[in-house]
Amino acid sequence: MNIYEIKVVSDQAMQVGECPLWHQQEAALYWVDIDGRAVHRLHPDSGKHSKWEMPTEPSALAINAGGGLIVALRSGFAHLDTNTGSLAHIAPAPFDMATTRFNDGKVDPAGRFWVGTIFEPRNADAAEMFVLEKGQVRKVWSGGMTVSNGLGFSPDQRTMYHSDTTTHRIDRFDFDAATGAISAPQPFQRFSTDKKAADYGGRPDGAAVDSEGNYWSAMFEGGKILRFAPDGKLLGEITVPARCPTMVTFGGADLRTLYITTASHNRSKEEIANYPLTGYVLSVRVDVAGQPETAYQA
Repeated sequence: MNIYEIKVVSDQAMQVGECPLWHQQEAALYWVDIDGRAVHRLHPDSGKHSKWEMPTEPSALAINAGGGLIVALRSGFAHLDTNTGSLAHIAPAPFDMATTRFNDGKVDPAGRFWVGTIFEPRNADAAEMFVLEKGQVRKVWSGGMTVSNGLGFSPDQRTMYHSDTTTHRIDRFDFDAATGAISAPQPFQRFSTDKKAADYGGRPDGAAVDSEGNYWSAMFEGGKILRFAPDGKLLGEITVPARCPTMVTFGGADLRTLYITTASHNRSKEEIANYPLTGYVLSVRVDVAGQPETAYQA
């Protein structure tokens, strides 16, 4: 059995840490604090930390091929100049901001930025999936989920993964990188929705796909990261000293450092006492490399 050493990456606890993103050229880790309305950057080698306040909640990040970042905010897509800190509008939110915001996002192998939404009342399957492609936003699908999460793409560019956290399911789709079309949705993983059940292990949140095609899922309220083979076989798990990991990404010079964001918002005092690293960004060395992040192509 593998013994993993979990390390604290940043000494600042996040309310809802999300979307860790490794920038190879900068040797830097980016992430967001959704409820804290901020984008963060850390250079692990030097320990230098930067923070940019956002006008509305940021949820997903993408490296921009022309420099800086693309940020998915409740108010829409924007470009963050990480040299000056200026934020430039790209496209407005394609939804009702009173009930909906962007959530998880990932750039596909062709440079499109896929970002799903969360329908905050959670009383209807009203979340949607959007794609930002060369500055234009298009809707990919609507309904059938309330919290879009877990986006990932296989190394052969033929499969897209997606989770709906509320229904505790992960699906996979056939993916055409040339056109951005998805088809043939099929179940990949289903998890218990009964919190009192012996097999309850949390719900699938953000994810990443490694260089061997394995899917790594952060299990919110499960306190662990699960690693699945492309055929769905469970290959292993990493216990996290925080009950609510939110997403993972691979980084470091060899892409074998797994970075993990966690959430503290609305967690009980008892839980935080039992899990003192709740809300922190964590890291662990793993035995397989991830895939380099693809940049958004404007």
